[in-house]
Amino acid sequence: MRRIVITGMGAVTPVGNNVEEFRDAIFSGKNGIARIASFDPSELKAQVAGEIKNLDVNAVLGKAVARKLDPFTQFALIAAREAMAQSGLAGTMESDRIGVCFGSGIGGLHTICTDHQNYLEKGARKVSPYFVPKMIYNIAAGNIAIEFKANGPCTAVSTACATGTTAIGEGYRTILHGYADAMICGGSESGIDPLTVSGFANCQALSDSNDPETACRPFDKNRSGFVMAEGAGVLILEEYEHAVARGANILAEIVGYGSTCDAHHVTAPDPEATYVTKAILEAYQGLEGIDLSEVYFNAHGTSTPLNDKTETTAIKKAFGEDAKKLHISSTKSMTGHMLGATGAVEAIACILAMQNNTVPPTIHYTEPDPELDLDYTPNTAVKTPINGAISSNLGFGGHNAVIALKKV
Repeated sequence: MRRIVITGMGAVTPVGNNVEEFRDAIFSGKNGIARIASFDPSELKAQVAGEIKNLDVNAVLGKAVARKLDPFTQFALIAAREAMAQSGLAGTMESDRIGVCFGSGIGGLHTICTDHQNYLEKGARKVSPYFVPKMIYNIAAGNIAIEFKANGPCTAVSTACATGTTAIGEGYRTILHGYADAMICGGSESGIDPLTVSGFANCQALSDSNDPETACRPFDKNRSGFVMAEGAGVLILEEYEHAVARGANILAEIVGYGSTCDAHHVTAPDPEATYVTKAILEAYQGLEGIDLSEVYFNAHGTSTPLNDKTETTAIKKAFGEDAKKLHISSTKSMTGHMLGATGAVEAIACILAMQNNTVPPTIHYTEPDPELDLDYTPNTAVKTPINGAISSNLGFGGHNAVIALKKV
């Protein structure tokens, strides 16, 4: 069996615009959720979000490039550049042995909304010629492939909120079965728009609080819904022997991937958690032999009443009494829910936890829920040996994706 390792990471998040800033933020418990600043949210039920801050996209990508890209692709390219620079992969293998597996839950929503408004107000001739290549959700994957001359398999996945994890898992399988030797994987999202916020709020998925300090409180008794966020995460996956031969700095090893579907309901998880449990156990096989007290579990932890209860049930079913040994937290308490990007960013959080032997906290946790009795790392990071990590993500449509990572 081929071994697959991670040699590069890149992130654009509400708490930091690169991996270093993200690392410092999640270990210090920084809150990236605030009142929406990109438009006036006064008329909306939900008025807070995890937005990207202080990022000059034109300066990073160049104005000529940036204007042809929807924000979700802009974020994707910025994160991909950081990850590729760290990996040192460029020029070390044939271009058709490098592939891309990258996704988004929504795609170019800003472009759709802007050009639709132009059409209504000014007519068909005012729809941008860049409309289609800006809004299609596969275009982030395509632009990453173009930027880095990745001529191998290039796929775009969308499994709603599980997208980032699915992309990493499918990239892992692509290398595992020999279709490529390196993959650029992850997810991106930029869907904070009046239309999307209204839609999520009206289907009762978003928090009923507009206080940034109480809106997102995973596993807390008073949790009431998730908080939308935006950003991107990219990981460079590489076949182990190739990485060693070129002297790459290996950050972690991917040792497992589980992918299932509840096939239960379009938005609600199956309360029995049968297939979330299966996905967790499929991924966990690669960590057997590592005591659960040395494993960090980055939970999907959306702060919705159903998700947090279902995920806790799944963890208990998977590990029994030993579930109480796990160090669990939801970094969404700090970033908000980045939808298609969240799984990739949370995989980065897992790697940082192992590198620093530190469990990032679940902030805003004030009142325990008697039904949720595991160790959710409330409010303060914990220093402890971390030799393995699991990242779990669940999406609308019943998608479940889980990856397992090991310290190398």
